[in-house]
Amino acid sequence: MKRRKFLVGLLGGLIASGARAQQRVRISILHSGFPNRTPIHQLFDALSKLGLDNRTATIDLLGGEGDPKRLNALVAQIKLQNPDVIIAITSPAVVALKEAKLTIPVVFAFVPDPVGLGIVESLAQPGGNFTGVTYSESGLGGKRLELLVEAIAGTTKIAVFWNPSFPGHADALENTRTSASARGIEIFSRELKGLEDLEPAFDDAIRAKAQAAVFMADNIMFGNRKRVAEVALKQRLPTIHSFPSEVEDGGLMFYGPSNGENYRRAAALTERILKGKRPGELPVERPTKFELIINLKTAKALGLTISEAFLLRADQVIE
Repeated sequence: MKRRKFLVGLLGGLIASGARAQQRVRISILHSGFPNRTPIHQLFDALSKLGLDNRTATIDLLGGEGDPKRLNALVAQIKLQNPDVIIAITSPAVVALKEAKLTIPVVFAFVPDPVGLGIVESLAQPGGNFTGVTYSESGLGGKRLELLVEAIAGTTKIAVFWNPSFPGHADALENTRTSASARGIEIFSRELKGLEDLEPAFDDAIRAKAQAAVFMADNIMFGNRKRVAEVALKQRLPTIHSFPSEVEDGGLMFYGPSNGENYRRAAALTERILKGKRPGELPVERPTKFELIINLKTAKALGLTISEAFLLRADQVIE
């Protein structure tokens, strides 16, 4: 009798253990723009390598398409679905989640200033239910200007295209101005508030005699990056961009943190939370790998000769 009870208990334990092993986790990925127009597959690949794929997890991919109302509706949908973890891509997505006061753990990526946005208390001790991967967009503005000046000899005036409502752009503009002043470069600042501003902005930059441009994309501009590249080529204005995809689709140059590294580290933080870590106890991470990508095909179409020494500095040359 005792043996029978023991076997029944053991069988019940094995069944319960198997049920737990087969239990699927749920992950919601919230992007404020157009995720399918981004290299989002890199995030899925990173999650899969950690065992988080369609065999073990339900992963929902949601895009706000640059529309604040749509983004807020998606946040409400996520709240009802109550996933185990949310991966939030870009600042608007993270801000929308913060304002909704969700208690679900959030891992963010591509958020330049999470402390300034009020997302976390500090990078070392985030507190609350947010952590992720950050970088300083403002600090990159000056470096991008420097690279343009080095690549294009004789540059004395550079346009900066930016959206005043997009987090990080205003700080990046100021950093670019500071770098330009130190080098005796004049800045032509032009706001981009919508796609209808794109061609007029380039027209204004050409009239102002800008010789190159720092292009800071928001969700709309990133989603229409091929159009941006077409207009830049039409106006023969060399550009440096914030994301690799913009150069892969025709922009001249990119400099910034590695997309692949950002996604891998966001996936790793997600895994740690699913294993029981609290996001507020996981320090916000900074990128360690920065990349320079040059589209040599675009350079030739613009009539530019990029020196061999400069090309050798690139992590990737698109021909």
